[in-house]
Amino acid sequence: MLVIGTEAPLDVLHDTAAYRIRTATQLLECFAFSQGIHSELARVLVTSLRNGCDLMDVVGRRLQAQVSA
Repeated sequence: MLVIGTEAPLDVLHDTAAYRIRTATQLLECFAFSQGIHSELARVLVTSLRNGCDLMDVVGRRLQAQVSA
């Protein structure tokens, strides 16, 4: 079980969420490149997750800019 520090700074929460999502995405990519009935579904899910990771990167950069200002 992972604990979420709800009072942690927003940039820290974002970094933690982004790390967890990337980890799951990388694991799913392993299944996407294998053969079998589940690989097509995994490819679709990986595409969605990768797009989400890209969006999280944009949000992270904006948060860092706010923290630095």
